[in-house]
Amino acid sequence: MKEEFRTIAKKLVDQMTVEEAASLLRYDSPAIERLGIKAYNWWSEGLHGLARAGTSTVFPQAIALAASFDNELIEKAADVTATEARAKYNESRALEDRDLYKGITLWSPNVNIFRDARWGRGQETFGEDPFLTSRMGVSFIKGLQGEGKYLKTSACAKHYAVHSGPEALRHGFDAKASEKDIEETYTPAFHAAVKEADVSGVMGAYNRINGEAACASKKFIQDRLLKDWGFEGYFVSDFMALADIHENHGITKNAAESAALALNTGCDLNAGITYRELMKAYEQGLVKEERIRDAAVRVLSVRASLGMFSDDCEYDSIGLSAIDTDESNELAYKAAVSSTVLLKNDGILPVDKNKIKSIAVIGPTTTSITVLEGNYNGTSSRYITNLRGIQDAVNPGTRVYYSEGCHLFEDKIQNLALNDDRLSEAESCAKASDLVIVCVGLDSTIEGEEGDTGNAFAAGDKTSLLLPDPQRRLIDRLSKTGRPMILVCNTGSAIDFSEYEDSFGAIIQAWYPGQAGGRAMADIVFGDAVPSGKLPVTFYRDGTQPPIEDYSMAGRTYRYLKSEPLYPFGYGLSYTKFEYSSLKVSGSTPEDIKVSVRVKNTGSADGEEAVQLYLDKLPGEKTADGLDPENQPVWSLAGFKKVSLKAGEEQEVTIALYPDSFDTVLEDGRRVRLNGRYVIYAGGHQPDERSEKLTGTKCLSQDLTI
Repeated sequence: MKEEFRTIAKKLVDQMTVEEAASLLRYDSPAIERLGIKAYNWWSEGLHGLARAGTSTVFPQAIALAASFDNELIEKAADVTATEARAKYNESRALEDRDLYKGITLWSPNVNIFRDARWGRGQETFGEDPFLTSRMGVSFIKGLQGEGKYLKTSACAKHYAVHSGPEALRHGFDAKASEKDIEETYTPAFHAAVKEADVSGVMGAYNRINGEAACASKKFIQDRLLKDWGFEGYFVSDFMALADIHENHGITKNAAESAALALNTGCDLNAGITYRELMKAYEQGLVKEERIRDAAVRVLSVRASLGMFSDDCEYDSIGLSAIDTDESNELAYKAAVSSTVLLKNDGILPVDKNKIKSIAVIGPTTTSITVLEGNYNGTSSRYITNLRGIQDAVNPGTRVYYSEGCHLFEDKIQNLALNDDRLSEAESCAKASDLVIVCVGLDSTIEGEEGDTGNAFAAGDKTSLLLPDPQRRLIDRLSKTGRPMILVCNTGSAIDFSEYEDSFGAIIQAWYPGQAGGRAMADIVFGDAVPSGKLPVTFYRDGTQPPIEDYSMAGRTYRYLKSEPLYPFGYGLSYTKFEYSSLKVSGSTPEDIKVSVRVKNTGSADGEEAVQLYLDKLPGEKTADGLDPENQPVWSLAGFKKVSLKAGEEQEVTIALYPDSFDTVLEDGRRVRLNGRYVIYAGGHQPDERSEKLTGTKCLSQDLTI
């Protein structure tokens, strides 16, 4: 935080009564007219485009953006989000509309680790890997906050820190995690957000962490965030999380005690109503005036950094014309293409339009706008559904048949016959067509946040990794037609396709792809675009994961998985081939290690490739007191870069490694740098047997001694 903004804030707070200072610690902060401070509602969202504020550009969901493995793309999407937020803010305040979702403090990104494929909010994250999440988070934060004199918008990293379900229990759940897992997996992305991106906000989680409420944790807020990391921004509770401290966690007796505990521990701003009891806590001697004023300075410094108390902010002139532009629409399309992951292709893709006279597009996500959006979304004026995308892309005269096929999930109110009342229509359409595109998946009415739109299953979490029963019955019916089929899956999480994988010539993981999702999917199907997405999460076989309540990383994510995955982290096919050669490592210390590798597009199509580096940090011969060799990552993602290569083109790609990639975390959470041999791998996927089998390629490797 620039000192000039803190000076502005302190000068204002020094003129306030203690009651006025305390009022600023509410998310719905009232005006203090005598000091020229306007009412301000802190709650605004910008997860993958400006959310809940009317018309905006809807980018692919966060998990899809992570699948792009493209930092520059992520930052551009965040910049558009910030521009549209500024435009809405400027227009709204001109009309004295200061309600929620009209501000420029965006409570994004979500940098929690998607440790369990059943977690409904995993779609909001950048995946299961702390390095990928850190890089994506830093780029997204920089895009939101900009590089001007003032912040374009204020970003907020959430939900600090050990938080990833279960949704149904989150308000009273105690997430028990080891010191090793906390340091190695759960906190690195938050550390990067603070130390590298200078994020201006951090939001706490609902749950407890090893007994302490996340929004009132001395260990995580005071000791780690403020003292160790030197965080200078504001800390905000999740909505109504402070009420959980007395109502569900049972740590305090009432709201006044919860307000005092949270404020004294470092929670500056309350999303909820608990800080309405702050003055009562003050009068009871539970909090001191000095702490109230300190928190007020912290939150007001953020508002000052956004130019709220100045007349020279470079973003004040952004207006309505900056929203929903042709340029932002094209970026949303590019993001949808770049994030699409081709999981299987037996040669059926790309489809030659000239050889297809009829296509059946079948399934419950075919015409759905909801599956384009994901959760925490805006509203687009330019939605292109899966069906619309195919209809727009085919040659004139090609017949496109459509059938819903089945309901998205089992409607328990209706009988089975009504749930399957479109099966015969779907079969007829399939039999009448040269090609069948089956569009299945979930949406935010099934997976998402607890309490959102009455999620159909476990408060937003999935109960299994299988598609809902009606969709599986539809696939079974269509499989019997013998027609060539392509599966398009719209979900925000991993699905187990293994029982019907052989029924499809190709499987496309399209996620919740944003407003241009149908166009992107159709262009990929017909070869007008080339897929380049890589999985930011492991696709497991159903029934192989530990209980969702278990926060140990053992058996979770590609780094600790013992069983073979269905589709591995980092995996994704293309329509072209990339050949790797000449792997070189330069530098002699972790601070100056650079890896270079030559990548050549040996296929006939232009394409993009996500070059990935993995580091084996414990080949076996290293030891240290407090180190458990059996509880170490197999290897870890240590670098990546998205490159674009024309057919036949070759390029040398150089990636600098982060020094902490060479750290080993001991059981007590301490980081150590062990001397010895390391192995660096380079390729278009991780160096596991399953990826090698699916792609037919192996990673290059080179030893390195530190």
